[in-house]
Amino acid sequence: MLVRRLHTVNYLLAKVIPNDLKGRKKSSQEWLTRQLNDPYVEKAKMMNYRCRSAFKLLEIDQKYNLIKPGFTVIDCGAAPGSWSQIAVKQSNADGASPGKPKGMVIGIDLLQIYPIEYAITLGNMDFTKQELQDKIHSLLGERRIDCVLSDMAPNATGVRALDHENIITLCYSVLRFALLMSTPNASLLMKVWDNGEVPVLEKNIQRYYQHVRRIKPRASRSDSAENFILGRGFVGIKR
Repeated sequence: MLVRRLHTVNYLLAKVIPNDLKGRKKSSQEWLTRQLNDPYVEKAKMMNYRCRSAFKLLEIDQKYNLIKPGFTVIDCGAAPGSWSQIAVKQSNADGASPGKPKGMVIGIDLLQIYPIEYAITLGNMDFTKQELQDKIHSLLGERRIDCVLSDMAPNATGVRALDHENIITLCYSVLRFALLMSTPNASLLMKVWDNGEVPVLEKNIQRYYQHVRRIKPRASRSDSAENFILGRGFVGIKR
């Protein structure tokens, strides 16, 4: 009986090898194999999240209490929408917690975003363009933003230096928007890739947020250069 149980455990822990790799590029084969062996992918399906990245935000939010009922949240690089799903629930934008204030969630992405219940989605739109930010301002009305999220990343060019430059440019675009639109004590969470410009970015964020730190949640793959910079306690800017 013990031998049989050990055999079953070993079988369950065995790496899954997809059987449809023929004709695929090596990078595509590696991605498919990784997806099939990623516990967060299966867990996301079970919990009805659109992708595994939901667990990155969940872990950070549970530890730092970023999103509260009544909060206004902007999700940059929202597609396919898992972060917006989390933001809707945590901000009570769905009204699921009677007696608590209802929040507001706006998700933006260059890609199409399939509708997310109780969130405003702006798909096929470029966050870095002023006209899009003006549209957000119009949607907010008198509201100010309590939390700016950014899981944005540029399409990889294969040129490491250029890719790093591009993601830093996106980060500064998000930071500028957050400085102009956030309420006092608001939070900012943005994705970065490890490179020499990240410490400089952190120092710039420290000018406007009381607490700044770099985070790598457990759901971020260990072989990935991905990190997140979290700024809490927005102190405002002198106009």
